[in-house]
Amino acid sequence: MSEFTIWSWNVNGLRACGTKGFERWLQDCGGDLVAVQEVRAYPHQLEPTLREPPGWHAHFAPAQRPGYSGVGIFARRAPDHVHIGMDAAEFDDEGRLLTVRLGRLTVANGYFPNGNGSTLPDGKRSNDRVPYKLAFYQRLFDRLEPLRAAGEPVLVVGDFNTAHREIDLARPKANVGTSGFLPHERAELDRWLGNGWTDTFRHQHPDESGHYSWWSQRFGVRAKNIGWRLDYVLASQGAMPHLQRAFIAASVTGSDHCPVGATFGDGIFLQGGKP
Repeated sequence: MSEFTIWSWNVNGLRACGTKGFERWLQDCGGDLVAVQEVRAYPHQLEPTLREPPGWHAHFAPAQRPGYSGVGIFARRAPDHVHIGMDAAEFDDEGRLLTVRLGRLTVANGYFPNGNGSTLPDGKRSNDRVPYKLAFYQRLFDRLEPLRAAGEPVLVVGDFNTAHREIDLARPKANVGTSGFLPHERAELDRWLGNGWTDTFRHQHPDESGHYSWWSQRFGVRAKNIGWRLDYVLASQGAMPHLQRAFIAASVTGSDHCPVGATFGDGIFLQGGKP
């Protein structure tokens, strides 16, 4: 293997996405590791070809609540280590993190919480889940900091549920009070990017607008590209020298999100050599 390609996709229900071509996409995507979020199923509820696709090693971190949240990883090569959750019941009960190690490379697949809470009398959603969301960001940051600070190659992928800059959503002015674009949510991403993490897509496409990874399911919204960029591949300093390409596959359907990804040289596995 001369390259390593990673994909991340919020599938909005793996069983539903499976009826819309996920298995064919998985086999044809050219990926070496595919991280999925919002699986919304226990492993035993998945069809065998989704639970154990031919040629892939599959691992899942389901939520306790049926039909809710959950993340999974499909890897061409068997991971050297798999860790479910981050040893915090308030997050792990919701199935929000799965971490694997391949050689020196650590990949953390996260389904970051949405800050929306209860429905208000006017029909809008409150932002009362924002503290929980930010606590998840902060705990994961702290968990990965020793690896990042030691110069290890680390990738954090998933649905971050935050559009970082105005360029990352079609209608920023209309969403200044909406969870996903609140100042303190964006500031948390600023903190990550100011402390050694790189948004791989923005690194390679710094000023390009119109690139989104999520669209409302209201009629015509996706066709008009009125979207948000909520899905990321973040790389540590130890991983960035190996970055070759970063991309968004906006034409891939089957979910309200589309896949995002990046390709790295195989030196990412072991500095100075191969795994």
